[in-house]
Amino acid sequence: MATVVLVIHLMIAAALVAVVLLQRSEGGALGIGGGGGGGLMSGRGTANFLTRLTAVLAVLFFATSITLTLLAQRSGEPKSIIDSDSGAPTTGGAPSAPGGGSGGGGILDQLQPAAPPSPPAPGAPKPQ
Repeated sequence: MATVVLVIHLMIAAALVAVVLLQRSEGGALGIGGGGGGGLMSGRGTANFLTRLTAVLAVLFFATSITLTLLAQRSGEPKSIIDSDSGAPTTGGAPSAPGGGSGGGGILDQLQPAAPPSPPAPGAPKPQ
């Protein structure tokens, strides 16, 4: 269902772009149909037809957009990539060090300050 609505939505979008480009430009002559007089698309009736067709296509574009939004909300798929668990690592624990090492003797391990000595347990002999 969503695929059919999406295809219709894309067709409406392409038709809307084409109709807007066919309209006569009022300033700057940016439109395709904005050239000189004569030709197939000339006159007041054609301008009214293209204006009304643009309005109809715009309404259809908004309707299909809202329909696609409602269809996406109703589906049971995750709403975001962040919400899905498919990207979570399958192996537990911390990630391995860059370069494929096992974490021993890397440059970061050498730069870390040495941990302060822990106090001796009560009743343990004092070191000399």
